[in-house]
Amino acid sequence: MALLEVKDLRTSFFTDAGVVNAVNGVTFQLDSGKVLGIVGESGSGKSVTAYSIMQILSDNGKIVGGSIKYDGQELVGAPESFMKKIRGNKISIIFQDPMTSLNPTYTIGHQLVEAILLHTNRTKDEAQERALEMLKLVNVNEPAKRLKQYPFELSGGMRQRVMIAMALACEPDILIADEPTTALDVTIQAQILELMTDLQKKLGMAIIMITHDLGVIAQMCDEVIVMYAGSICEQGTADEIFYNPRHEYTKGLMRSIPTAKTVGERLRPITGTPIDLLNMPKGCAFAPRCDCALKVCTMEAPKPLNINKDHRATCWLNVKKAFEDGILTEYSTEINSPRIEDQIEAAGKGEPENGGEQA
Repeated sequence: MALLEVKDLRTSFFTDAGVVNAVNGVTFQLDSGKVLGIVGESGSGKSVTAYSIMQILSDNGKIVGGSIKYDGQELVGAPESFMKKIRGNKISIIFQDPMTSLNPTYTIGHQLVEAILLHTNRTKDEAQERALEMLKLVNVNEPAKRLKQYPFELSGGMRQRVMIAMALACEPDILIADEPTTALDVTIQAQILELMTDLQKKLGMAIIMITHDLGVIAQMCDEVIVMYAGSICEQGTADEIFYNPRHEYTKGLMRSIPTAKTVGERLRPITGTPIDLLNMPKGCAFAPRCDCALKVCTMEAPKPLNINKDHRATCWLNVKKAFEDGILTEYSTEINSPRIEDQIEAAGKGEPENGGEQA
């Protein structure tokens, strides 16, 4: 049994302008000791997925469908008293900006000890010892001195190490890292990532790494989820995603990364602007920005298709190719309905909608 199972998760925000479906049918699972990467541009639903797992949504946010199971226990609809036992103790989170996550009016030691006392049965003296031990574990220099300092007295890298120490103090089974290196310079980013990798191996915990940085994903993750407009457009092992991308959005992300081969060349950004979640298109959410979009892409949203046992993508080009190759029977039966087959047949006869080449 997977340590964490998320099935058809749907989270919406109810605003004056309308209902924003920030997470729309997300399904994945996380095994013990594994690192799962969730990548996508701002507004893709990465952080909302994490906050839904932790049940820390804002007042106007609500999980409207789906299931989240930790170790077989359902979290959706669970009472707050139960979630307090899960947060920090079983599932911890590191937020994007350590300066706003730490209380500037309390010392580092006070905040670490408070978290330990809240989630464990340790005495105050034992909690102080544990706080010192955790600062040493995350390689904070002069840890006894740091316990007496306030967040604004530490550098960004040090504050992030304190946040990691706080998240790991109760030895959680799952650590969610929500863009933990965004506010740090490149040198400190590398140190934090190396630290998290070392701690993951030492403690054997599972990690969900949320980021827009594919370099981070390549360095740390066993499996990868690519999100766009609140949905998963592609998921699979890191090797499959990086060496055999099968969604045009993933390919666009790859093309935008500078490499040794592209030195002196102009990078190719993804054209257009991120989707407006209040005004979703009828078909594929990425179709307005896709150079290879077919006519069917604007009419019908594609369903997930298994590329192989380690890889699935949600793109009509893959479905069309599977029909052309005569191997669709090896794939998910979810898409094998007459209505959708008619759409695929029509797509095969049509020209690419946005001027791109057909698969």
